Amino acid sequence: METKHLIYDGTFDGFLSTVFYVFEQRLTSVKIQNKFTAQQGLFSENVTIITEEEKANRVWKGVKLKLSAQGSYQLYYAFLSEISGVEDLLLDYMRYAFGQQQKVDNDYSHPSILKIAQIAKSVGREKHRMEAFVRFRLTKDQIYFGSIEPDFNVLPLIEKHFKRRYADQKWVIYDIKRGYGLFYDLEKVDLMHMDFPEHFDFTKTDDAFFAMQEFKFQKLWQDYFKATNIESRKNMKLHIRHVPKRYWKYLSEKQPN
Repeated sequence: METKHLIYDGTFDGFLSTVFYVFEQRLTSVKIQNKFTAQQGLFSENVTIITEEEKANRVWKGVKLKLSAQGSYQLYYAFLSEISGVEDLLLDYMRYAFGQQQKVDNDYSHPSILKIAQIAKSVGREKHRMEAFVRFRLTKDQIYFGSIEPDFNVLPLIEKHFKRRYADQKWVIYDIKRGYGLFYDLEKVDLMHMDFPEHFDFTKTDDAFFAMQEFKFQKLWQDYFKATNIESRKNMKLHIRHVPKRYWKYLSEKQPN
């Protein structure tokens, strides 16, 4: 049987709309692909799926009836991993779940359920790291700016944390790798895109963009970490395990004086 390649727009609603199409058309042999990474087969039938919020909501409602709250979150977390082929894993998981009478999210004997749980755990770990490692810098526009480059697309997962924690100041958290960010204006959080100058260095605090007091804040922060560091108790291996080196370039306390 010929495999249909279903191309969606990369959004979660787009993926759920694709799942709706699979069930509606009673398709058995499909491959779901994000349009930004799609590799269309030479002899395969390619179908572009239109995102429809109503259909997406129907599928998500069905998911929440069939899975526990934890299972639903795992599906969403796994989707945000952007791992190649994760959409097909999710579809296999959902097909199995919709065909059972009982909730199946703890049935780790099923390979797709086990794999999705493992992926979701990795995404959750990255979410918590981003909540801990975002460092804001005050811009000349009096907006606190933080740049991140996470392994997974965790911006949607950290929005509530920062809106709650920094409710009294305007801020932007920008995902360099994916080219979009969150902007909080003291009332709501919006998705936003920015055009940065050519060769803009996100690891540097350039006085053309950042407020002068920011340099004093960073110096105080660096002095604090230096003062609280007990050299005789330093365990670099443990430190790197908790704060991987790939994050260091965005941590002000790791920058040279």
